[in-house]
Amino acid sequence: MKTITLGHSDLRVPNVCLGTMTFGEQVDEATTHQLLSHAVARGLSFWDTAEMYAVPPRAETFQRTEAYLGRWIANNPGMRSQLTIATKVAGPSRGMPWVRGGAMDVTGKDIIEACEGSLRRLQTEVIDLYQLHWPTRNVPIFGMSVYDPSKDRAVTSMHSQLEALGQLVQAGKVRAIGLSNETPYGVCEFVRLAEQHGLPRVATVQNCYNLLNRVQENGMDEAMHHLGVSLLAYSPLGYGLLTGKYDISGTTGPDAPADARITLFESVRKQRWGRAPCLDAARRYNALARAHGMQPAHMALAFCNTKWQVASTIIGVTTQAQLDENLAAFDTVLPPEVLSAIDAIRQDMRDPAQ
Repeated sequence: MKTITLGHSDLRVPNVCLGTMTFGEQVDEATTHQLLSHAVARGLSFWDTAEMYAVPPRAETFQRTEAYLGRWIANNPGMRSQLTIATKVAGPSRGMPWVRGGAMDVTGKDIIEACEGSLRRLQTEVIDLYQLHWPTRNVPIFGMSVYDPSKDRAVTSMHSQLEALGQLVQAGKVRAIGLSNETPYGVCEFVRLAEQHGLPRVATVQNCYNLLNRVQENGMDEAMHHLGVSLLAYSPLGYGLLTGKYDISGTTGPDAPADARITLFESVRKQRWGRAPCLDAARRYNALARAHGMQPAHMALAFCNTKWQVASTIIGVTTQAQLDENLAAFDTVLPPEVLSAIDAIRQDMRDPAQ
């Protein structure tokens, strides 16, 4: 693994990040702790979590993932200094009444209280990277692609949220701040406000980026490049579609893997990952990988690692074998003809998981 700097911050992290949203739903606590220990042994010291996790979100698993990580940290006190821990405060309610009573706003007070809760659950004195999980304002995200200004509503301003994040940084509870599921406008505005008012500068944006969703290349990459903001790419395997596991059976077919997320959770099937065009595009990418003697997952992860736009790729796992297999993909070099073929498929299929 390579080591990179996140934005203008002092955070140095691997170019691979361990995503933890399966911990607490598909992965029990004992297995979580085994995976965390193995990750550290493999040099995977950058971990990303969120107060909302596990996923799919449920009242019963809300905040569970952070608690799992916190108990591992408490059991391994000498390891905390070697880790970079990122977590996120949930945005306004998206059908989750257990998050701040289903409030449709995220105030500065909410951010500070959520951070305090994350610090307690993670059993740490500081969060290395604290992120806004999704925007409070009206934006097209999570499979929506069209901005509708008629849906705009009065919410806490970005400036007020940035001031709250600044208080956390000033208090030494947060080292750097980031955004997630953001738009080019949001990134530019947060940076502008930080520079204008002497507040913390956004170091990262954690957005979906994979072979099925390359919309980051439609302007977001230019903004982040010029502003010095790093992309953390989540869902590099497209919720498993880019592993090839659904190529024959389809997402809901009788032979679909019983333990896969799209099989297990109806809410996932109803999202962008369950769209027929996503599966059709995934089959083409997976066939390309096999034609060149590669596992589909290796090509998908190597693609993210190849792109200049990506600082660190977030991988989610449920087993040690899967973790090792995913890490091996980052040694894969994609030849020019494969990269050209990938671009040709994208030209034809566009971004079905946008």
